Order: sequence, then C-alpha cells, then structure tokens
Amino acid sequence: MRRGVLMVLAAVAAIGVFAGGLGWLLTDARPPAGAPRAQRLYYAYCAECHGADGRGSWRASLFLLRPRDLTDPRVAAQSDRYLFDILKHGGATIGRPGMPAFGAQLSDEDIQLLVGYVRTLASGRSAAQRQAQRSADLRGRTGSARHRGRRRRVAS
Repeated sequence: MRRGVLMVLAAVAAIGVFAGGLGWLLTDARPPAGAPRAQRLYYAYCAECHGADGRGSWRASLFLLRPRDLTDPRVAAQSDRYLFDILKHGGATIGRPGMPAFGAQLSDEDIQLLVGYVRTLASGRSAAQRQAQRSADLRGRTGSARHRGRRRRVAS
C-alpha cells in the first residue's frame, strides 16, 4: 500500500516537472516594454514561426516547417503589395502552403504595419552585412599592404 502511494506521488511529480519544463521552453517571446504597435503585432502573430529576430524559430523546425528568413535581402526586394497579400491571404495562393492567412484576424491597417516592420528586419541585416563586408575589405586591404612592406591608402 505504501509503495503504491509513493509510486503515484513520484509519477505526479515527474509529470509536474515535465510540464513545467515544457512551459519554460515554450514560453512565447514578448516584445520589449513600450514597443510600437507594429512590433507588438509581429510578436503576437509572426514570431512563433519566424522568430523574434526574423531568422526563423526552432519551434517551426519541430513541425518540419521552414519559414522564410525575413532578414534575407530577397524579402526586402519584394513589393509591399506582395508582402501585404501573403500576410492577408496566406501562402497557399502563391504556392507557399505553410504561411497562414491573417486577413480574418488583422485589419488592413495592421497588415500594413506588419509589412513596414518586416521591412525593418530585412534592412537591419542588410546594413549589418554591408558594414561587416566593409570592415573585412578594409582589414584585407591594410593587411595585404603591410605584408608587402608598403603603405597603401584606403579610401574612406
């Protein structure tokens, strides 16, 4: 009798620890305090699959989904109308069935705010990549000039 009670208590404790661990792992990302409406909408509707930074979420990969990397310059090259349509009508209409439609949950104004926020994600990476490339170019130029024993002027 005593052993049975201990087994039940151990099982309940194990389930509690398991559920608590899952709750900790699966806690949704929250926008920073005072975030603009566009960022709050992104965190509420998009971050679960695309991740807080737009590069994709490990949760989506658990379900074998490959959400688009929103920081990719190819996303920045898309028109606002294309991004608006894919957010409103989903990806199934253009051959991307993993992207759900949000037209029933969001107003057109909210979708337009999300388009603008997605643009900031794409432009942020582009600027960072350009800066990293410039830094690498400068290091390569100055390093090779010193290696050959002569100074080389680098245009700024």
